[in-house]
Amino acid sequence: MPPPAEFRDTHVSLAHGNGGRLMRELIDHVFAGALQSPLLDTHADAVALPAHPGEELVITTDGFTVKPLEFPGGDIGSLAVHGTVNDLAVSGAIPRYMTLCVILEEGLEIALLRRVVHSLARAARACGVSVVAGDTKVVGRGDCDGMYLSTTGVGYKVIPQRFALDQVQAGDQVLVSGPIGDHGAAVMLARQEFGFRGSFKSDAASVLAESQALMTVPGLRFMRDPTRGGLATVAHEIARATGFSVRLVESRIPVNDAVQSVCELLGFDPLYLACEGRLVGVIAPQNMQRALAALRAVAPEAAHIGEVVTAGPPVVLETTFGGQRLLDELEDDPLPRIC
Repeated sequence: MPPPAEFRDTHVSLAHGNGGRLMRELIDHVFAGALQSPLLDTHADAVALPAHPGEELVITTDGFTVKPLEFPGGDIGSLAVHGTVNDLAVSGAIPRYMTLCVILEEGLEIALLRRVVHSLARAARACGVSVVAGDTKVVGRGDCDGMYLSTTGVGYKVIPQRFALDQVQAGDQVLVSGPIGDHGAAVMLARQEFGFRGSFKSDAASVLAESQALMTVPGLRFMRDPTRGGLATVAHEIARATGFSVRLVESRIPVNDAVQSVCELLGFDPLYLACEGRLVGVIAPQNMQRALAALRAVAPEAAHIGEVVTAGPPVVLETTFGGQRLLDELEDDPLPRIC
């Protein structure tokens, strides 16, 4: 029997996750209707993906529990796409496919669910990604904050290309594709826990263009998207894996004025705030200027922010006052449920 012409339910119920008619209607009308992927078969348990000669398969998985579900500049749906795409992009892959697992809370408004799913679908189309499989579960009231998403991303990359932490050498230079901390600050203000609002929005976006631009430059050692824990955490990841010291220059690190002001008022450090549309790259010193030019062609606010040196504390910030500040590794989460 074909599904009814309209989906009339206004809120999620436990029956929408029981495998019966209501679940089928939810999947067909809310998810499949928005995603419109030619490879998505909601009646199959698995999907076969086309192979690409001369390339290797790259796969990633991620979960998204951001609160609130909608925030300035994005929502949990677009964030799930961008987060998945970016993990593939900084690995050197072209994202092509995604799977989507959705955990819904009983009582969630269908209107909100539709907005999130349509936002996810728009982001996927913009990134050239097809959602090819999924699963839906419903839990009781109070068992999750409206909606959790879990994704698996699949992409391909040319086999000879290789860059990773073990490729980083002393003397290498550190680049960032744009201002840091926008996502963390936007989500923080969206919660309205501090009694004021800001006009800025999350930086959540794909970094595929930035990663592909850097990959045209010889001597690319490593790329990472600075999500939870921000730029400082990526710097510590480099130092811990290599045994070298990462020196960052405060005056070169781009931070939007609104983000800086919020951090100063509330005692946060933008170096530790999450980004969801930024890339950190490490490049051989002789190719730094070429890499920066390539990056700025697609990300005009990209900056050269530091270098990797042989000896010293793990991460050091050269301050605007001419001093040095040791950046500790993040211990407590300053802003939970950020992505």
